[in-house]
Amino acid sequence: MPARRWAVGLATAVTASVLSLTGLAGQAQAADVNNAKNGGYESGLSSWTCSAGSGTTVSSPVHGGSAALKATPAGQDNAQCTQSVKVKPNSTYTLSAWVQGGYSYLGVTGTGTTDVSTWTPDSASWKQLSTTFTTGASTSSVTVYTHGWYGQAAYYADDLSVLGPDGGGSGDPAPTVPATPAGLAVSATTSSSVSLTWNTVSGATGYNVYRSGTKVTAVTGTSATVTGLTASTSYSFQVTATNSAGESAKSTAVTGTTSATSGGGGTGLPKHAVTGYWQNFNNGATVQKISAVQSQYDIIAVAFADATGTPGAVTFNLDSAGLGGYTVDQFKADIRAKQAAGKKVVISIGGQNGTVSINDSTSAANFANSVYSLMQTYGFDGVDIDLENGLNATYMTQALRSLSSKAGSSLIITMAPQTIDMQSTSNSYFQTALNIKDILTVVNMQYYNSGSMLGCDGKVYSQGSVDFLTALACIQLQGGLAPSQVGLGLPASTSGAGSGYVSPTVVSNALDCLAKLTNCGSFKPSKAYPDLRGAMTWSTNWDASAGNAWSNSVGAHVHALG
Repeated sequence: MPARRWAVGLATAVTASVLSLTGLAGQAQAADVNNAKNGGYESGLSSWTCSAGSGTTVSSPVHGGSAALKATPAGQDNAQCTQSVKVKPNSTYTLSAWVQGGYSYLGVTGTGTTDVSTWTPDSASWKQLSTTFTTGASTSSVTVYTHGWYGQAAYYADDLSVLGPDGGGSGDPAPTVPATPAGLAVSATTSSSVSLTWNTVSGATGYNVYRSGTKVTAVTGTSATVTGLTASTSYSFQVTATNSAGESAKSTAVTGTTSATSGGGGTGLPKHAVTGYWQNFNNGATVQKISAVQSQYDIIAVAFADATGTPGAVTFNLDSAGLGGYTVDQFKADIRAKQAAGKKVVISIGGQNGTVSINDSTSAANFANSVYSLMQTYGFDGVDIDLENGLNATYMTQALRSLSSKAGSSLIITMAPQTIDMQSTSNSYFQTALNIKDILTVVNMQYYNSGSMLGCDGKVYSQGSVDFLTALACIQLQGGLAPSQVGLGLPASTSGAGSGYVSPTVVSNALDCLAKLTNCGSFKPSKAYPDLRGAMTWSTNWDASAGNAWSNSVGAHVHALG
């Protein structure tokens, strides 16, 4: 359950990227040109230098044209690729690129003023990075760069540009107005939102989404979720492609109809619920049987299922030896007893060392079939998604909807993303949650083992405070999840995570702030969310080791929210 540890300095990188973004300017002027050379990597790595042989060009995935950069960090090398670009003194330029894959950074040095950079975490689809810089009085060239992050997956980059006054370096041609997007389709609906997808347009740097002819949002990727809609209502949508040269014509319209009721899977849960992870292993915490799990826990997540040799499929192996001879029959009986007491027991998939990958239709079907088989064998009420090494929103959505069709409306689906996974609705975890909003029970984000993160107000917050919990939860609440689908995930003791433990009082204050607008820190939400679901902890075992201090305090507080 504890998330993978952040590399040293990542928190600083977040802060730096936020500062660099504050200077974003509008579109480039008509006379501006692209001063970068081979920004689409159509000529291999010509004009580019990549550290330690980390870079190569590939034919897939690409954002535009037929090639893109793939750069792979290794050891102490972060796969930096650089190019010297001719510029004019005392001039403003817009640096942008499309990236995908692992942690991706874009920046410029040697500006003669303030060097800038920006970054994004893992991205399963193409995402644009953009920032601006101004050259000094004697600056005639700058160095632009992309790089990944130490120990992380390879990143891809494409269609990099340095738009601004002609520096005389004979860069790539300036962009033309992009073509009209094709393939617009409704991918998911809830009672208050419609999710859309469309095809990539070559040369586009962004897309505008229109509802009944009025622009409602702008995005950089090829999907968007329009929220704030009325239940059981049909809406017309169109999309355009944009870049510095202008905006395309509107696409063919599609109609999306919202569902009749609000989202939320599972039945029989209290309005405010507490989730606890139960350890199917002995790591020094109190060893428990399911029957010994504290009564404050409404949802018990059994950690963890195991991957098999079949892509996407999982199984479960009770650690009888490590749990003092706990038998499968006892385990099943204890689950039934908890359910008779009104509790839900789900099987958790993933964890820090989880290796389950659902990246095509076959693995999605294998996942759904195998989880449903475990539900039938052990009596689990549903599944918890705790994949901390990334997921594919398209196929995870497919897998969970397939599971729902088998299990029915009583299915419990919980999720435990890391903080970085829920910073934006464009992130794969957030996309998945929105895609399955009508069958999703709760998202208990892990507010621990985290670097500093952005709150919904655009400010940077560090873990360990009420503000960190409330300002980050606000992103989910404003991003389309129902309040009943948002929970706060914290460690039960200092032993439960490498960092991020806070006292039960801090958790309770954050719950009060979100649900009642009381006991807030410096950040205060724009409104109260009285239907907030509750809280989660890793783990019931570490809670027991600490004398049940977490469940006795936070559990009681959650159930008293009203």
